[in-house]
Amino acid sequence: MNLHAQAFSIFLVLAPAALAQDAAPTPAPAPELPQDVSARSLALEIAGAFTNDGYRIRDGFWPGLAEPGRPQFLEVNLFSGNEYWFSAAATAPARKVGISIFSEDGKPVEYLAFNDGAKAAAGFEPDFSGRYLLRFELLEGEKAPFCVVYSYK
Repeated sequence: MNLHAQAFSIFLVLAPAALAQDAAPTPAPAPELPQDVSARSLALEIAGAFTNDGYRIRDGFWPGLAEPGRPQFLEVNLFSGNEYWFSAAATAPARKVGISIFSEDGKPVEYLAFNDGAKAAAGFEPDFSGRYLLRFELLEGEKAPFCVVYSYK
């Protein structure tokens, strides 16, 4: 395992509407249902497009259940000098999702955005190594499984 893989840690943090400073990681996910697999396949489809530009897709993925009005946060350690794409997707009845990136102190950072209904991605090249927060949210639709994967180079 390379240094990048060892140093990168991520966990899913549930937060009702604001960035949670002292939230705990969620327990291990339950066995996957067909909808979960579909959400992961859609997220990997988006991430696959970035491999043409030299990005590598990480093996890990972060599943969850998207609910209207309840954004979910992923805490990630990112390294300056690397470029990242975070790809997310949800299955029906989700109709539109979004993913955005914040600094450790909760301030929005500039990133490239892709949105296509129930699929979204955020590209980011950090100026500083450290913790960042990704916000995944269901913007339109009903409660549905989602998945986030990431690519780096």
